[in-house]
Amino acid sequence: MGCPFFPCLLMMFLMTLKMPKNIIISDTSCLIVLSRIQQLELLKKMYETIIISKEVAEEFGEDLPPWVIVKEVSNKSFLRVLVGIVDLGEASAIALALEHEDALLIVDDLKGRKEARRLGLRITGLLGVLLKCKQKGIISEIKPLLEAMKNASFRISKEIELFVLEKAGE
Repeated sequence: MGCPFFPCLLMMFLMTLKMPKNIIISDTSCLIVLSRIQQLELLKKMYETIIISKEVAEEFGEDLPPWVIVKEVSNKSFLRVLVGIVDLGEASAIALALEHEDALLIVDDLKGRKEARRLGLRITGLLGVLLKCKQKGIISEIKPLLEAMKNASFRISKEIELFVLEKAGE
């Protein structure tokens, strides 16, 4: 006689196969900088699912690759509250991250990071993404990308740059 729990266990296993395990929600600045340095594909190589809000898509203003999912924020009231604290793109990314509890939010703006932390979200920044790409062997060096990012108007302090390069072993 078979195990009475087998159908339940099988169903749970199949459900986990369908659920993306590596979801990110990005704000606009990450997309803009990676696009400017022609490295937008890094997000696809690093993460299974990339979600952005409709507002971030509009701020980005370029055609998006087909692997970027655009979603609308469900809780419009909360979005309006957040807009009083951070800009619209960051507010919508934060609100969307709250609706996807397993997601990692990419946000670089200090106000946005503080608000996301206050709300208990898991966050990283673009530099964190690059470090993770290096650790996973997706890129071999961070330094050339940092130089390209700075040339594309990405502001980074010398201290943070040195810290990231040290963490990357460069």
